[in-house]
Amino acid sequence: MADFHDFEQAGWERAADHYGDAFGGLTSQTIPALLRAAGVGKGTRLLDVASGPGYVAAAAAGLGASVVGVDFSSEMVALAGGRYPGLEFMEGDAEALPFPDRSFAAVAINFGVLHLERPDTAIAEARRVLEPGGQCAFTVWATPDISVGFGIVLKAIETHGRMDVPLPAGPPFFRFSDAAESTRSMQAAGFSDVRVETLPLVWRLPSGDALCEAFLQGAVRTAALLRAQSPDAMAKIRQTIREGAESYRRTEVIELPMAAVLSSGSVRL
Repeated sequence: MADFHDFEQAGWERAADHYGDAFGGLTSQTIPALLRAAGVGKGTRLLDVASGPGYVAAAAAGLGASVVGVDFSSEMVALAGGRYPGLEFMEGDAEALPFPDRSFAAVAINFGVLHLERPDTAIAEARRVLEPGGQCAFTVWATPDISVGFGIVLKAIETHGRMDVPLPAGPPFFRFSDAAESTRSMQAAGFSDVRVETLPLVWRLPSGDALCEAFLQGAVRTAALLRAQSPDAMAKIRQTIREGAESYRRTEVIELPMAAVLSSGSVRL
């Protein structure tokens, strides 16, 4: 798994400009619950890990929090800094955070855990930089049966293409969709009062083709999986994704049921 980190980092350098259009409106839906679970309010010192385009940091700043965003993608850091010039964003590794112990009152990670080579190390790092009484919260995607966008795309690949393409080995994508696994990992890192909940979301898309393009342009692992298919298989995959998404059309837009899993815990005083 030595090159998974580099694979993900390079992928997000490429996808940075497309992420907002592809997933921004969807992943932003979890932010209010994420910040509540992390105990963020006026005066909170928050670390936004895997800060991406800066949506979480900006929302927290709007609540009166003092925020630092950290991301391993220089393109994402530049994008967030340009979008929110009054906030602090910096390059950094979630698995080796560049901050002293007990530097923050809260840590938030919105869908970033999915893209790390050693997610348990990142959770332990979040625990390390939190002060006593501090809180950490992170989100991941729920399993494809209730995150329908993933279900449509992955089923189309399984039906018409290959899942066994040569990609760097990484942690199971839906590992933390399991509440028991999230609880175990947070408790192992030293968090107490761990809570796990499912957040219902709706992904609004203008067309069935937009679903395929979202994954091709605004994702990393699934994008690489799609790009590895043969031209004939890809044509069939596109058609199947289009048809699957269009079955959820509601007048002007497609509305795909999606879900996130929100895990949170605190550091004992």
